[in-house]
This record gives sequence, C-alpha cells and structure tokens, in this order.
Amino acid sequence: MNMTLIAFPAALLYLFGGLSTGLRLFGQEGSWRPPRSLGIGLGFGGLLLHAVLLYYDLFTASGLNLSFFNAFSLAAWTVSGLLLVSALSKPVENLAILALPVAAITILLELRFPGSHLLGDQAGWALRVHVLTSLLAYSMLTLASAQAILLAVQDNHLRHHHPGGFVRALPPLQTMESLLFEMISLGFILLSVGLATGFLYLEDMFAQHLVHKTVLSIVAWIAFGVLLWGRFRFGWRGRTAIRWTLVGFAVLMLAYFGSKAVIELVLQR
Repeated sequence: MNMTLIAFPAALLYLFGGLSTGLRLFGQEGSWRPPRSLGIGLGFGGLLLHAVLLYYDLFTASGLNLSFFNAFSLAAWTVSGLLLVSALSKPVENLAILALPVAAITILLELRFPGSHLLGDQAGWALRVHVLTSLLAYSMLTLASAQAILLAVQDNHLRHHHPGGFVRALPPLQTMESLLFEMISLGFILLSVGLATGFLYLEDMFAQHLVHKTVLSIVAWIAFGVLLWGRFRFGWRGRTAIRWTLVGFAVLMLAYFGSKAVIELVLQR
C-alpha cells in the first residue's frame, strides 16, 4: 500500500482541525467562528487515517517496530486520541491548537525517516504492559503540559487586565486549573504503573542503555508527585503549578525521546 496516500490526507485533516480551533479561539468578536464540533470532527478524521498508517508501520512480521519516529508518531496519535475523546465531554478542545499540528508533523517525519527498532515476539506481556502504560503516561502528561501553557497565557492576560481576545473562548480559570490537575493525577498514576512494571519485569532498569531513561523518569515522577502533594497540602495553583508541570514534562520527554534519539539517531544502535 502507498503510505503517502494515507499520510498526506491524515496530516491535512489534523492541520485543518488545528486551524479550525485557532480560528475559533483567535477570531475577532462579531466575526464568524468555526463551531467546536468542526475542529473535533476534522481531528477524528485525521486520527482514523493516522491509525491506519501506524498499523502498517508498527506491526511487522518480525515484531513491533518502535523506531524513534514511529514511537514519536504513536505518542502524538495517543495524545490526539485522548484529547479528542475527552473533548466530547469536557472543554479541552482548545488543546487541539497545539496537539493536532504536532501530530501532523510526526506523520510526515514518520513517512520521511522510516527506521527499525523491533520489539520482538519474545517480549512477554509484562514488557508490553510497561510500554503501554509508559506511553499513556507520556501522552497524558503531554496534554497536561499543553494545558499548563494555555493556563499560563490565560493567567497572564487576566493579571494584566486583558480579558478579551482568545481568552474569552477559554473556560474559566478555575475550570482550567481543575482540568490540569485531573490530567496530572491520571498521568502520575500511569507513570507510577509504568515505573513499577519496569522494575518488576525488566532484568535491569539501571543497565547502561537504560540508566539515563530510568533516572530521568524517576526525577519526573518525583516532580509530579511533589506538585500533587503541594496541591493537596498547601493548595498550590497558578504559576507554581504551571512551573512544576512544565519542569516535570521537560524531564520526562528528555527521559524517553532524548535517550531514544541519542541511541538510535546518534549512536545508531
């Protein structure tokens, strides 16, 4: 099958979904703005085609191909899927302005730079659980970081008494904060399960090729744990919550994609 015939329409649907969300957020008051359902619908169209592309790229006769750009694309697909499904019942569709264009870029990178990093059939169910929960944790905490960025912009506008513009299209600040901590709480639980299964079922989480990933993942887990404890104990919110979220996310992404990039793209192992 010609993957280009799937990849480009998927990327375009994602881009138009992000554009529709952007026009709704940044459109001038009184002018026509796309309905939220349009951006969500376009996003689901891209998500479906992206799933077909991932199926052909990930599942091979030799095992699961989790090369760098395939893993990057799979993470973007998971982020977009979680976002779009959540948007059916919660006001989180504004995150599509960041998530959907990134997903489109990962599709093009996956198409342009195919690679091979196989998780063979000999990998047991425990390792697969570890990979799945880790991926879901990364994806949920990615959404949390995007939510934190929007929250930071909204907080800055309100502090400087500029409530107009796209801030009008966002939910109230308290709702945005509640959504942020819901995402962080779920992501923290998934990350805890991912780390626990890694320690239980992998032979050596501190082996040379895993030590950086393991240490950085633990640091990120501690950062998110401290944030949730601070929220519960001291009522942390606003800029404090935003800083801790972005720091934890940066460390977590460095743990997985940073080490994976060095191993596969630089060292070519």
